Amino acid sequence: MALMAVAFPISPGKTAAWRSFMAEIAGPRHAEFAASRRRAGVQERTFLQQTPMGDLVIVTLEGDDPARSFGQMIGATDPFTTWFLERVKDIHGLDLSAPMTGSPSELVIDSERAPALAR
Repeated sequence: MALMAVAFPISPGKTAAWRSFMAEIAGPRHAEFAASRRRAGVQERTFLQQTPMGDLVIVTLEGDDPARSFGQMIGATDPFTTWFLERVKDIHGLDLSAPMTGSPSELVIDSERAPALAR
């Protein structure tokens, strides 16, 4: 299984809205969330990291091809994904539906493998 991690800053003053969003995903919308990730072939884990520079959300995707799965998830047009992307845009200020160039993150070091990056 491959792993990918992406950090998303929370816009100033939006941490309470993010917590409400996560409560919806963990509660009444959990079945839709889980089904979305199963269709994409990944397991998602989400962490809140509070820093002096502001709060960050760290998302990990684990599966056969997490980068492909990420693209599949943000490119879907079902009602759950539309709702999810609207909430992300409001809370993080990111329009994930806009075309991306390249991977959203870069693996630099893996303690169990040879260096991933030799620049």
